[in-house]
Amino acid sequence: MAFECQQSTQVSEYLPVCAENSFQSRADLLHFNLITESQNIELNCSNLFAKPKCKYFESANSTIKGVLCSCSGEKLPCNDVLSNCRRSIIDLPPALISEILNCLDPKELGVVSCVSTILHRIASEHHAWKEFYCERWGLPVVPTALSTGFPDEKSWKHLFVEREFRSKTFMGRYSIDVLYGHTEAVLTVFVLASAKLIFTSGYDAIVRMWDLEEGLSIASSRPLGCTIRAVAADRELLVAGGTDGFIHCWKAVESLPYLFDLCCSEKENTEFRLWEHEGPITSLALDLKWIYSGSWDMTVRVWDRASLKCVKILRHSDWVYGLAPNDTTVASTSGSDVYVWDTSSGTIRTVFHSAHAGNALSLARSRTGDFLFTGGEDGAIHMFEILNGCNETNLFQVATWIPHSGPVNSLAFEFPWLVSAADDGKLALIDVRKLVRTSKHFSRKKILRVSNVEPPQRMLHGFECNLISVGIGAERIVCGGEKGIVRIWNFSQALEIEQRARALRGIRLENRMRRRKLQIEITSKGVRADQCSVAAKKIPMNGDRSAVWHNKRGTGGKLKA
Repeated sequence: MAFECQQSTQVSEYLPVCAENSFQSRADLLHFNLITESQNIELNCSNLFAKPKCKYFESANSTIKGVLCSCSGEKLPCNDVLSNCRRSIIDLPPALISEILNCLDPKELGVVSCVSTILHRIASEHHAWKEFYCERWGLPVVPTALSTGFPDEKSWKHLFVEREFRSKTFMGRYSIDVLYGHTEAVLTVFVLASAKLIFTSGYDAIVRMWDLEEGLSIASSRPLGCTIRAVAADRELLVAGGTDGFIHCWKAVESLPYLFDLCCSEKENTEFRLWEHEGPITSLALDLKWIYSGSWDMTVRVWDRASLKCVKILRHSDWVYGLAPNDTTVASTSGSDVYVWDTSSGTIRTVFHSAHAGNALSLARSRTGDFLFTGGEDGAIHMFEILNGCNETNLFQVATWIPHSGPVNSLAFEFPWLVSAADDGKLALIDVRKLVRTSKHFSRKKILRVSNVEPPQRMLHGFECNLISVGIGAERIVCGGEKGIVRIWNFSQALEIEQRARALRGIRLENRMRRRKLQIEITSKGVRADQCSVAAKKIPMNGDRSAVWHNKRGTGGKLKA
């Protein structure tokens, strides 16, 4: 583990001289490294945290000054020098230790928890684990009965480690479920993982709702009158965008186990439409306050969920293909350009021109909003980073993949996996874990494009036709294509299958080692292999079955005679 310190080298210049001949064990050396690094961080704490010094920093200053004076003084006894040099990070005030641990990423925080029992307790209970989890996957879905006692049931560190481990399932074995019901091509797929639901629609103008775990059809709407190119939902609202320029909405019904009454069998007025777009709606998104809609009329409209009124119109220079909101900004693709807008003011923060050789057909965004992923007609997938400065916002291209031979029609992202669907009938799974930085204290002055980008970790086949839409969630990948078929790649049992396979391999290895050990023992006693074989013939292993078999053979011979 290494704490990053950019400027200060005073402590590291003096302390090694004092400690060179004082450490008697590796444990002493480890404690010395920790106090050295923590002192380096403390000397630059005002730069890292941009906060005025408090009483904890003053006490840490006095501690460090005492160590420096004792180490540099020529007349001090050696015992005093050793006692000062052997102070560790656990001697610092708890608030300062918490601030130091707050600078680390999950891997470094896990390393710290392995140093000692005290640091294990402090690092395991640190509030940063909750931030790490929410940055990557949002708040976990917890049953109501456990909501009050949830922190006591599982710590945030346990939840993070478990979810990080489960993210490896997409490299394991899978099963495929095929959903039939649409009569024409499926143009949009949306996975509502929190409710275990799938929403699909397309050329047949019908919105269908499916059970994510069972793969069964739950309900379907009446024909909406035109092609549906976009669907979005949360636990309170379901929206579908048609080529006639309307947004068809369903409000959630509390009494229904599957949230939405697509058939309108209930007496409540839960179905309505929003009209203002002048062209086909191609993309939809929801957050707690707004409804976002993008259209081929070259606009993105922002609607207030409470009043159902359009409050902002973001005008582009070409057709809008995709949008992805996050907090106070919304990203969109128009033609071959990528835009980032300020939602409150309706102004452009930054534009990346000519991102693709052709139209940028698909767009996805990380949960923190710092990274964008675009797919275009050229078959390429670009990764961009959004950096917000004091007065400006910049968009930098980080990496590029070209896994497809046709246009990339759809993208979906769930940390750390980016999934793409293209006209070549393939799905590409890309792990962006190494490219996405989660530490909020990390910054750099110069952004460099990654030159050595790993290829997609996995390509999924199985479609002969074009793939038009894709979604990811609950350890499943859902995809729709031209033939009106929805397919689910189910990875939920991948880890269990791998664990069973490893257990069987372990048993086989143990049996081989046991036979090998027995053979070595026999050889060491000087017993020859031929004597063992003779003895084995004289002492039958299955006496009863052999006797019966020989008796039957003998009886048959006598009868024949």
